[in-house]
Amino acid sequence: MQEDERLIRKLKRGDRDALCQIYLRHKDNLLTIAVSLLNDTWAAEDVLHDVFVSFATGIGRLQLRGSLRNYLVTCVVNRVRDGFRRKRPHTVALEEVAVTDSSADGPVRAAIKNERASILTDALTQIPLKQRETIVLHLNAAMTFKQIAQMQGIPLATVQARYRYGLEKLRTIMDGEVAG
Repeated sequence: MQEDERLIRKLKRGDRDALCQIYLRHKDNLLTIAVSLLNDTWAAEDVLHDVFVSFATGIGRLQLRGSLRNYLVTCVVNRVRDGFRRKRPHTVALEEVAVTDSSADGPVRAAIKNERASILTDALTQIPLKQRETIVLHLNAAMTFKQIAQMQGIPLATVQARYRYGLEKLRTIMDGEVAG
């Protein structure tokens, strides 16, 4: 947190390297969240870049009340919502979202992990956006339910219900995939 505050001060003074450091520090987490919400790597990268362009151009007006990480997560989620309002995202080929694993587990385990990841990614796209968003923010962004409620401006109980119902729907979908 202190490092982010230091980088923001440097960025406000015109240090372009500070923006690069902020980007490198947060891009992986933000991209993971965007991909999880959109199920489209290319669109997620566009969202990430749009967020950082807006962040950089608006840095003079920025007044953080919390962490930079949570601010950027909120920007990503809002950008994704805007995209959903404009049009439904297109689905992508399974090959585009498959995760490669270069670990020592070997190709069989890597294939199993990729298959499971693909099934989960598919299942996530089948649940309502608000539930998907809550699950992704809680699991991928490590945000608490209280933080999600504050970010979305909704009651804590609503966030908890969306999470619970979303997980129930995911289980139902995943059970159907495994059985089918």
